[in-house]
Amino acid sequence: MLMVRWRRALAPLFLSLLLLVTACGPAEPPSPYAQVQEETTQRGAAPAVAPDATQGAKFNRFFPASADGYQVVPAQEKKGFAEYKLKRDGKDVAMLAISDTTGTEATAKFAQSTEKIGGYPAVDQGTQATAILVGDRYQVKVLSRDDAFTRADRVAWLQKFDLNGLANLK
Repeated sequence: MLMVRWRRALAPLFLSLLLLVTACGPAEPPSPYAQVQEETTQRGAAPAVAPDATQGAKFNRFFPASADGYQVVPAQEKKGFAEYKLKRDGKDVAMLAISDTTGTEATAKFAQSTEKIGGYPAVDQGTQATAILVGDRYQVKVLSRDDAFTRADRVAWLQKFDLNGLANLK
């Protein structure tokens, strides 16, 4: 009888001791990205995406539909950004992207633009990318992934976006 009472008294004590020992165990090693994050934030770098940037999911309805032998395939979506692949015969020929430039310097390159596509200022970025700035906020870009996909093709696909709808996005 006395032995049973001791067991009942010791069980909660052992359980408490077990929880205490496991809680005081060695800490997990730091993430390999934690140090990089700490270094980059100490340089005073602005965040890549503004906290009030538009969710990428809201951009999906402004992308062009598949047509004329081209397939428009979702590739990536995150806050402030959405990207689709443009495929023809199963091969990636271009990337289509919309990004929110809120809080970034991305709009500066459009200040000296002399060309307009779809009524919006346009710039070429190297020989493989053409971009426009819609509503002074959203960058719409087409990037060639195949040499046969020319600047004229990029301009044509930029005009297939619902640019006026994007300009009115709140």
